[in-house]
Amino acid sequence: MSTEGPDTNQNQNAGDDHWLTRPTTVRKLWIGFSIVLALTVLAQIFIKIKGYFGLDGTFGFGAWFGFLACLAMVLVAKALGVLLKRREDYYDD
Repeated sequence: MSTEGPDTNQNQNAGDDHWLTRPTTVRKLWIGFSIVLALTVLAQIFIKIKGYFGLDGTFGFGAWFGFLACLAMVLVAKALGVLLKRREDYYDD
């Protein structure tokens, strides 16, 4: 005989339906953030950005530099994970 009440499964399923985990909400957020990014990059057509180092004055610099910086951080984190990884039974000894 189970000690769980009849409402236990309903409570667990209700917790899984957070508005940020719904596929429709995630899709809407992706679309919304993509539109904001595109509008921000396209604003450089009308607003002249003065670069101090030459490269930072190129079209869409913030977008592509941010993407490359994020990519570099992910790759460095993956490499650190491989280097610093310990055996599963490391603390058992």
